[in-house]
Amino acid sequence: MTKPYTGCCACGAARFEVVGQPVDMNHCQCRQCQRASGTGHGSHLTFVGASVSRTGDTGHWVATGDLGTRKSRHFCPTCGMPVYMTFPDMPDVFVVYASSLDDPEQFAPQFTMWTAAGRTWDPVDATIPSFEKLRPS
Repeated sequence: MTKPYTGCCACGAARFEVVGQPVDMNHCQCRQCQRASGTGHGSHLTFVGASVSRTGDTGHWVATGDLGTRKSRHFCPTCGMPVYMTFPDMPDVFVVYASSLDDPEQFAPQFTMWTAAGRTWDPVDATIPSFEKLRPS
């Protein structure tokens, strides 16, 4: 069995554990991720059908992506740190912010998406594939 993916917010009040393997790990340079992260991109691990447990309360806000996908971005109401995302229309999908991992070395980005919205001061990693918008299916 592989090591679970565990993490929390900066103050430790909101925690998660995911048992399963991510379907992808990515950097996203879309404007929503820029705003949610407070920098030029967000870094995420996406799980589908994994076993997820959560403790502690989170606040959340819902945003709609360019393709109409609703994303519920969860954050700690005490320290304000983004922790994970859920998808109201896709309950099997759970996305973790790489910055919330207890072991950040578990994150190994495979690609960068939404480079069309990227900032010159936040260049993409030239050693991984990049896509102007979403990665093709």
